[in-house]
Amino acid sequence: MNIDPFPKPFSCKDKPDIEYPCAWVYKVIGSDEDSLRNAIATVMGTKEQIITKSNSSSGGKYISLNVEIVVNDDETRLKYYQHLKNHAAVKVVM
Repeated sequence: MNIDPFPKPFSCKDKPDIEYPCAWVYKVIGSDEDSLRNAIATVMGTKEQIITKSNSSSGGKYISLNVEIVVNDDETRLKYYQHLKNHAAVKVVM
């Protein structure tokens, strides 16, 4: 067995090895919780989801919510990410 003593570092260009269907969590960050919840509802539609409060900044300027859903493939996972990212109420999606 040949083990590389200098493994290749992770790169954002590396495609993650994800087995579908799977539960996926998006962290959605914005300035208003109600607006974020409305954005999530708009993007996810009737898709079953679990939304939990994640964090808020010390000054209360930003809040983050975790949105957990089941995705069936890469295309769906990335589609939800792009739609959340493009919503006016959303500052950042992770």
